[in-house]
Amino acid sequence: MTARRALPLRALWMLPAALALLAGLDAALLLLGLPAPVTTARLPLVHGVVLVLGFVGTLIALERATAWGRRIGFAAPALLGAGAVLLVVDAVPLAAAKLVLVAGMAAFTALYLPLWRRQRDAALLTQLLAAALGCAAAILWLGDLPVTRLMPWLIAFVVLTIAAERVELARITMGAGAGGRLLLAAWATTAALVVTLIDADAGARLLGGVLAALTVWLVRHDVARRTIAARGVTRFMAACMLAGYGWLAVAAGVLLFGHPVSQPAYDAVLHAVFLGFTISMIMAHATTILPAVLRIPLPYRAVMWAPMLLLHAGLVLRIGFGDGLGGPAAWQLGGVLNIMAVLLFLLVAVGSAIAGPAARAPAQAAASSAAEPAPGIRIGIGAGIVTGARTGTNTGAVR
Repeated sequence: MTARRALPLRALWMLPAALALLAGLDAALLLLGLPAPVTTARLPLVHGVVLVLGFVGTLIALERATAWGRRIGFAAPALLGAGAVLLVVDAVPLAAAKLVLVAGMAAFTALYLPLWRRQRDAALLTQLLAAALGCAAAILWLGDLPVTRLMPWLIAFVVLTIAAERVELARITMGAGAGGRLLLAAWATTAALVVTLIDADAGARLLGGVLAALTVWLVRHDVARRTIAARGVTRFMAACMLAGYGWLAVAAGVLLFGHPVSQPAYDAVLHAVFLGFTISMIMAHATTILPAVLRIPLPYRAVMWAPMLLLHAGLVLRIGFGDGLGGPAAWQLGGVLNIMAVLLFLLVAVGSAIAGPAARAPAQAAASSAAEPAPGIRIGIGAGIVTGARTGTNTGAVR
């Protein structure tokens, strides 16, 4: 199959992820107490799961399936995307939609097995464990565990996946033992999740401690600390990543006080992780994700800074002044800015892809190449999403 013929099929896999994203943003407006284009009885109730397992999960599963290169692997993103869409349709029984989501997460977890056989690596094993935790979250939700108690499992799924791919990218600077240390942190995270089922407060404090230690370790060793002084796409990626680590630290700090039962604390943890950390990482690596998965060039343009800055300004308003200081107007305005930032970045990305490569000065081209993986290096999405790393897998046309 040629790249040209494969392109429409690859692009089709992104459709359910895009629908899940739009449904999640629509639900966000409803939860902010604002009018939204679509209103269903169930949409606000499934908001978080649709965005985390439906949108982010589909993106990661799509990248994993592309890395494996077998058609059967695309069952995972297909099931996750279908489950996300079914979740927001009131006519479909909620239990049936949840079951499809469980099947999608199970297929996603199974995707790592052939990849593990290709490359037995501690960082990859961490990603497998993260997918299994995401699958466990879907199963627990099927068993009617409240979404508020599900939150630590969803956090672990996203954070460990992204952290593992960052370790793969920075293997040289972190050293050969980085994967093993990350895997140890992943098992500590898993232990914290089990504790949350018995004692929510103790489990949350343990999780907060693990996340705080993991954040400090990642910031100390991530190449972004040095590349922030570069120019062009390299600096943009570094800024997104460092800002993301900052919000992860905020979430960890709140969790250290116990399971967030109050709305402000719960809102702060959720949006610090899933907007401040996860969306920042997606923005950071969008220029490598799309070309790797869809074979569509996405050139960097300076205008990408606008939605990135808007996202973090909105989070400062929402979490700092809204949740932290109890300002309802700031909380609502910050939420609206966050929605605008995500939509604006989506529009900028599509526009940049359509416009094609931008002319670059030699110095800028050299700087950009420092952020791009060498030939044969796999692009990750982890939290959706998110980095380049070596695996020796084929990301060519689907066989």
